[in-house]
Order: sequence, then structure tokens, then C-alpha cells
Amino acid sequence: MTFEYLRVPVADGVELHTAVAGSGRPVVLLHGFPQTHLMWRHVAADLAADHTVICPDLRGYGASDKPEGDYSKRTMAADIVALAAALGHDRFALAGHDRGALVAIRAGLDHPDRVTHLASLDVLPTLDMWDVLHGVSAAVGFHLYLMAQPPGLPERMIAASSDEFFGHFLDLWTNDPAAIPPDVRAAYLDACRGAVPSIVADYRASAGIDVEYDTADRDAGRTLAMPVTVLQQDWGSMLGFDAVALWRAWAPDLRHVPVRCGHFMAEEAPELVVKELRDLLER
Repeated sequence: MTFEYLRVPVADGVELHTAVAGSGRPVVLLHGFPQTHLMWRHVAADLAADHTVICPDLRGYGASDKPEGDYSKRTMAADIVALAAALGHDRFALAGHDRGALVAIRAGLDHPDRVTHLASLDVLPTLDMWDVLHGVSAAVGFHLYLMAQPPGLPERMIAASSDEFFGHFLDLWTNDPAAIPPDVRAAYLDACRGAVPSIVADYRASAGIDVEYDTADRDAGRTLAMPVTVLQQDWGSMLGFDAVALWRAWAPDLRHVPVRCGHFMAEEAPELVVKELRDLLER
């Protein structure tokens, strides 16, 4: 399957680097940290056989624009809605991994008339993520706290050893190093090297404005109106929470799938991810 690469304007001064292939009902795939759209290479090729598959680099990542300022998930979700519309799709299915899943969740809450189906790969909604991190077990999320600090120090610290910092997560979070071959790993590290300020801004927003938006939605009783599939490692055993219960509060029409692989499941277990996405699209 050959993908066409486009630069699509989505906001003033912001274009998203986007790979598009296939035809049929549109599916937008959003990457996680510390990756780019390339993480979907196996899944996207399969889905493009009978869907229009749209794989952008998120604002601030990869080859997309990296403006200063707003990296709230509300703004990043609006980018994705604008991207789909620019490509001729008013309604679309949406799947996200890690940071991309947080953008997808916000898009589902803010734009329920646009998002037909939603899949989240290995993340908790922002409020729940902060709530379950406690005690020494929270050390697994040290990067969340580092990048939540005021501008300056996190950016300098990470830029001083960016390959080691981002490579740490690529190595630690995978159960199968062969799933991220050397050329792909090098592409991820190269993309991150030029994106330290915007990646930090994305994480900093999740400790600030994103919490405010999610709290307002929870207090108002807003939920995800579309069918939702969650693929997740068993974090609950380590951190002491019930993932299904947490997700059910946000997604009444929920399918929760425990996954026995590393964090980068679209690369480690693409067949499973494809199967679950196809099942979701038939709901």
C-alpha cells in the first residue's frame, strides 16, 4: 500500500504532516510518545485495504509544525477535526496511542458529532492518570512530573541528552525490541531531537489546562457518546486501580481489552490491534 504525504493546514500557522491511503470510511490514527505517525505502519497498511486511513504527526511532533503556545488537548483535538474536514470527512473514526489517545479522548468529548468510533491504546484519561499515580509506584511516571515543571529547566535537561532521554522509553516500554528496528528507532530519536520544547509543552498542558477541561466535563457528567474500545496493559495490578471502572465512567459503550505485550502495541502486536479496530468499526 502506497501512502501519499501531504501538509495540511489546520490552524493559523499550523500544518500537519500527514500520510493518507486507501478509500472507504475514514479512520484517523494518532501516534504516541516518543514516536511519529510511523508507529502505525503495520496497522495502517492493513486498514487501508478498505478504509481511508489518515495518519498525521501531531502538532509539535515529527514533521508537523511546532508553534509556541497552546498544546492543550482541546487545541490538538481541534487540529484533527480540521484535518479530517480539509480532507473531505465531516465524520470519522479515531484511534490514538498514548499522547494521541489523550487527543482522541478530548476530540470525542468536544466533537461527538464528528467522531463515530474511538479507540484508546494504553493510556488512562488525564484525570485518572494523575489520580492513580501515588507513592513509589509513581516513579514509573517520572517524566510526567519532570515535564510538568515551569518552562526552562525541563527543556534544557532533556535537550542536553535527548537521545538518551527518549531512547530510555523506547527501550523500557517494549517487550520485543525487534518490533522497533534500528532504522525506525533512529527516525523516532531524530524527530524528538528537534521537538523538545513542543513535546514538553504537550506534557505540561496535561498537568494544567487539560486537567481543568477534564474536571469540567466530569463535573458536568459528560461522557464519550460513541462506541469505545480500550486496549491496555495491566497497570492496575501495579498501581492499584480498576481500569474498567475508571474507563466505564467516561465511556458507557465500552469494550476493554487487556493486552499482554509492551506499551508499543501497534508495533508489537499489530494483528491484535487491527482485529480490535475492525471489530470496533462494526459496532
